Amino acid sequence: MDKNQIIGISLISVLMLGYFGFMSTQTPETPVTTPPAITQPVQSDTVLLKSAATDTALKAQNQREYGDFAAAMVGEAKEYKLENKDVVVTLSTKGGTIKSVLLKNYFTWDKKQLFLFKQENNQLSLILNTNKKPVDLYSLYYAGVESKAGDKQVVTFKTDAGNGKTIEHTYTLGAAGFTVDYNLKAAGFGGELPNLPLTLDWREQVERIEYDSEQARVKSTVNYMAAEDGFDYLSEASKDRETETLSNVYWVSLKQKFFNSGFYIREGGTIPSATVTAYPMYSTLPNAPVNSEKFIKALEAQVQLPLEAVISGKAAYAFYFGPNDFKICKAVPAENYQKNVNLGWPLVSWINRFVVIPVFDGLKGVFSSFGLIIVILVLLIKLVLLPLSYKSFVSMAKMKALKPELDELKAKHGDDQQAIQMEQMQVYKQFGINPLSGCIPVLLQMPILLAMFNFFPNAIDLRGESLWWATDLSSYDEFAKLPFTIPFYGSHVSMFTLLMTISTLAYTWVNNQVSTVTGPMKYMSYAMPVVFLFVLNSFPAGLSFYYFVSNLVTIAQQLIIRRFVDEGQLRLQLEAKRDKNLSGDTTGGAPKKNRFMARMEEAMKQREQEQQFKKNIKKK
Repeated sequence: MDKNQIIGISLISVLMLGYFGFMSTQTPETPVTTPPAITQPVQSDTVLLKSAATDTALKAQNQREYGDFAAAMVGEAKEYKLENKDVVVTLSTKGGTIKSVLLKNYFTWDKKQLFLFKQENNQLSLILNTNKKPVDLYSLYYAGVESKAGDKQVVTFKTDAGNGKTIEHTYTLGAAGFTVDYNLKAAGFGGELPNLPLTLDWREQVERIEYDSEQARVKSTVNYMAAEDGFDYLSEASKDRETETLSNVYWVSLKQKFFNSGFYIREGGTIPSATVTAYPMYSTLPNAPVNSEKFIKALEAQVQLPLEAVISGKAAYAFYFGPNDFKICKAVPAENYQKNVNLGWPLVSWINRFVVIPVFDGLKGVFSSFGLIIVILVLLIKLVLLPLSYKSFVSMAKMKALKPELDELKAKHGDDQQAIQMEQMQVYKQFGINPLSGCIPVLLQMPILLAMFNFFPNAIDLRGESLWWATDLSSYDEFAKLPFTIPFYGSHVSMFTLLMTISTLAYTWVNNQVSTVTGPMKYMSYAMPVVFLFVLNSFPAGLSFYYFVSNLVTIAQQLIIRRFVDEGQLRLQLEAKRDKNLSGDTTGGAPKKNRFMARMEEAMKQREQEQQFKKNIKKK
């Protein structure tokens, strides 16, 4: 800084100090009203000039980038609502799109209103390619009009792009249901637009709405139904980003544990191309809030919409915002949309679809207590399976009746298990017993067991329903909270799981009273219930309660059947059959030869020959 600058700054400083000092010592003779009257307009004019300049610059920029769409880049946001007995859909003139979807008859785990769709955690864009810059049609401003079509409510958003060009979005909601019809039309563009599809990009930051956030996170994914490959979904528990590029897709849905938000072509059409993505657990979308307590996962679906259909006014789509309820999803006019409800593998799914769900729905229409419904469901299933249970018990009783002969074989051959097995087969043959006859009825009951295992965790009817200390049968019952975490068990105690484990141990003890299993295998049967204690501790309380009641009914069933089976008489019948077989008496026809038993004998003989051959080689 040179000498002149120093002098100049010093003089200015002195003058300013003198001016402020002089002004502060003056006492006005009259109230000072003039300065505000003079200065306020000056400030206002400055602000207005700046605002006008900014608006002019913004309009010029929009005109350069968006051409005919520039005028629609500014406007006023106004809300419209579509409402029926199930949902409230809020729409906005800003974007001409959905702002929120409230499910009226469902609530979050903490009893708050359940918004399945909110703009705060859903990013929707609809990109239209132009000869200039691509335009996001959901960023434009529209004029809204409400109307009626019979019992349906309609909201139409329309914006003018100049020279007779318009963009129009129409949303229609029926008197009931969770489906919102959506029509899109671009009129008056002629051949001005490049022949490229529009891109609908839907990104969702999945918000926590269930008590068990871990299960909710694992169950959140993207489902889709393709014309060629059928139904599929992205890995639910993957630690990596999962992405699939699809073609000819009927629908895509961003699925949560009990709800899903879907998009599909109406009237049986297919989406030509789509890309679906499930981001790793605990990840977030770009520009999305990071909160592991509030948001549990990030999902994305990007679909291509043919330009021709939009220009011709034939672009007919639909959104679904609702529960993963089999009957409700089955009614959605999209190919196999009920696949969003996981009912298990094919055989298990068939049992759930045609047996369990109809019976459960029937009971639900009569009884209000879901605890009572589960008990009655157990009794009905046990009644149907009673013939198989009886046959299995009688088979085990027969095996127990042969215990003296089997004990003699063990004493005779010691640790030579192969010799014991060979002679056991001969004993079974003499007495006319198939050792697998007790297993077959149990195996036939397995599909029912697996059906329940898939039904209860996915039954939305149990969501929020309480039973005794369990506040939500669709989640685990937290009877006690531990101050520490037990590996593979957790930090809570599920009382229904504990009761199920105790009842399973009791059933195992009762079952072992008629079982011929001895040694380590007998005690191994007591280990499985303990394993289930760890596995099922975080499973839905409804499932654990079902297994608990089922065990109690099975124990009672076993004790009752035992009273009707005379083991002494059964022994006499077996001895009579043995004597008949040994004497060669074929009165009443020769006994049928059991093919399976014959194959077992042949396999054991072959194994014995192989082992004998190995022994002979060692001796040489």
